[in-house]
Amino acid sequence: MNVRHYTPRQQIALFHFVIILQKLKGHEEVNPETPYTSDTVGNPGAAPPRLPFSRVTQEDLAFFRTLLPGRTITDPDLLKSSNVDWLKTVEGNSEVLLRPKTTEEVSQILRYCNERNLAVCPQGGNTGLVGGSVPVFDEIILSTSLMKQVITFDNISGILTCQAGCVLENLSNYLEERDFIMPLDLGAKGSCHIGGNVSTNAGGLRLLRYGSLRGTVLGLEVVLADGRILNCLATLRKDNTGYDLKQLFIGSEGTLGVITAVSILCPRKPKAVNVAFLGCSSFQQLLETFQCCRGMLGEILSAFEFLDASCMSLLEKHLKLTNPITESPFYIVIETAGSNATHDEEKLHKFLEEVMTSSLVTDGTVATEATKIKALWSLRERVTEALTHEGYTYKYDISLPVEKIYDLVQDMRGHLGDMAKNVVGYGHVGDGNLHLNITSPSKDPALLAAIEPYVYEWTSKWKGSISAEHGLGLKKRNYIYYSKPSEAVALMGSIKAMLDPKGILNPYKTLPDNIH
Repeated sequence: MNVRHYTPRQQIALFHFVIILQKLKGHEEVNPETPYTSDTVGNPGAAPPRLPFSRVTQEDLAFFRTLLPGRTITDPDLLKSSNVDWLKTVEGNSEVLLRPKTTEEVSQILRYCNERNLAVCPQGGNTGLVGGSVPVFDEIILSTSLMKQVITFDNISGILTCQAGCVLENLSNYLEERDFIMPLDLGAKGSCHIGGNVSTNAGGLRLLRYGSLRGTVLGLEVVLADGRILNCLATLRKDNTGYDLKQLFIGSEGTLGVITAVSILCPRKPKAVNVAFLGCSSFQQLLETFQCCRGMLGEILSAFEFLDASCMSLLEKHLKLTNPITESPFYIVIETAGSNATHDEEKLHKFLEEVMTSSLVTDGTVATEATKIKALWSLRERVTEALTHEGYTYKYDISLPVEKIYDLVQDMRGHLGDMAKNVVGYGHVGDGNLHLNITSPSKDPALLAAIEPYVYEWTSKWKGSISAEHGLGLKKRNYIYYSKPSEAVALMGSIKAMLDPKGILNPYKTLPDNIH
């Protein structure tokens, strides 16, 4: 299909038309565990018809059991947690979970699956929020959970090389013992895998200071769809020899290859860390505080996060967390990280004095001890957890010009009115990333129709991105045209066809249906 001249809304309309035609012609194959019923027709985030992949046979299971003795899981009870995403909004029906320990085992699995035309869903910690890490139908789940070895660490350069299944928090603990830290920090760090982080180009809480994974990942080892091992595990900070192939796989959500190992540049552990929790009476004052913060804290500023009063209310209600300052419409978490405690505290004190005197900040508290720092950070990191107690949550991960971030929250509240139970906003002010969350007692097709594509049209109008750090996965794949021109999407499809001609790697994810 030539999509060159279509607007994003026209692309969605075409999607609706194609799906309805498929329904009328009876072309879709319905999985009883993942019903593709009439109420999902025309919903671009719904599961598409199952593609003509092979079904797993007893011969296939015999091969996997020989290759992975004791690590080929077929017990439905054991498979249950791997078939559903963390939010419990997407559920597949895989009958096989494979748990390789080595790159060579991954290679043999993919070579076999490619020859047999068996679809594969790579899975790390399964903490994704867009349905990218679980099967849609009966894809084989390829878990990296046993690939958790640290391969090397250079304590001079700070370069860590490890297998893809290493849990982020375990890597952080490993490095802290050696006076280094991971450049990445996420609320899901206790469960997420570094391979999954790289596959989704996860952003997180430290991006303001240390940049994205596209800059800190130095090399990757990747197994391609046909089983070939691409070893680009470079440990050099400078390498200008040809195309930077690793960038193809960072953020590709397992659709181009399975990441099996990562080399990543890790900064030294800061000797002094301070966290301030502040209140602001308006978002404009919050932005002015951010501007002042960047100017006065400069090189020691490592994070600038925000949450609104609705988020705080949910934290208090569901998680019994205590607001340490006077109630405010907006709250800020600021972290400084440096090498000189006296110097950093002095800079932070001057900054706080400035914003309090000028009435940009109404109240605040500062923590320097680890336990108190953790308590303050929990007020930002646990918002997602608090939202799970509100019923069903529609989650949007948007990147916008900083001055427009909260306008979307306010406009959405007005647009939805009483249809939504809650409309809340929080996120990373330092990099213009808003997490917009809309809750209702249960799934509500009418509410979803009111949200989408309104939220994407709004974002596109202000030249934002419909996915700042969570990826597109299953839920957002057909909205890609709101952020990328059709020529770019077509080129992505060509790259996918070249690296995975049978389309076995994480099908139904990332790319829109009209590209597959």
